[in-house]
Amino acid sequence: MYTIRMAARATGVSEATLRAWERRYGVITPQRTESGYRLYDDAAIETVLAMRDLVARGVAPSQAAVQLSATVTADSDTARDVPHDTAAFLAAARDLDAAALTRCLDEEFSRASFERVADGWLMPALAALGTAWADGTVSVAGEHLAAQCVMRRLAMAYEGVGERPGGPRVVIGLPPGARHELGVLAFAVAARRAGLRTVFLGADVPEEDWLTAADALRPWPSRAVVVGVAARRDARAGAGVLTRLHEHDPDLLIAGGGRAQDLLPEPCLRLGHDLGAAAATLSAALARSGRR
Repeated sequence: MYTIRMAARATGVSEATLRAWERRYGVITPQRTESGYRLYDDAAIETVLAMRDLVARGVAPSQAAVQLSATVTADSDTARDVPHDTAAFLAAARDLDAAALTRCLDEEFSRASFERVADGWLMPALAALGTAWADGTVSVAGEHLAAQCVMRRLAMAYEGVGERPGGPRVVIGLPPGARHELGVLAFAVAARRAGLRTVFLGADVPEEDWLTAADALRPWPSRAVVVGVAARRDARAGAGVLTRLHEHDPDLLIAGGGRAQDLLPEPCLRLGHDLGAAAATLSAALARSGRR
């Protein structure tokens, strides 16, 4: 749960605006403590982020609120109920049809917020792609083509968000030998959307280069690193990076993400598996620790 001050820091939306959106449009209804203070859960943070992004694109707040209310109503059965067509994505990969893959990605990401589509459709679709490759339904070439199309789409989203001046500095990447970077790049997009100033290092980053990146963060009091471990085989290398970083810079906030994050040692802030909530968790942790 987040206080209004923590919610403002996590989303980049001022406390006054949060109160106004609640009062005028009813897009969020925070819980209240016995003393009357507002408390925001992860779902509320996601709603605020979506509202912020719509307004930033020029949508009037009243219209944005209507769109979000419709989305919440449509998605009330499950937070991940995003209309999708994974079969079309797999068929395009099978047929080596780059144009169809691009259309599929564009259509899916037009349906809801980036985080909702990435969590609810993209990651399951990539898992299905891996299964199709393993059983021979999709060739190695088809799997690689689909992955490159997704990489380009995520890179465009990452560059499109840009950096918000004054936000905390966060370095994001994969440990030595780890090469599955689509999930961690998707998190980097969500982190930027949450107002964090990110540096995305990509895959297979040597331990010494992680230390160099940590040193580059030292001028900023608000700083963190996120090490992604997409598979169990990456956990040992990820643990090595975390240990070296902690020994090198004990004051650095160190976080882990990915499917195998539970295998990472202390001290490690495990971010969970939902992109929007993970970005909000990291931002709130920086705020609580006074690193902003």
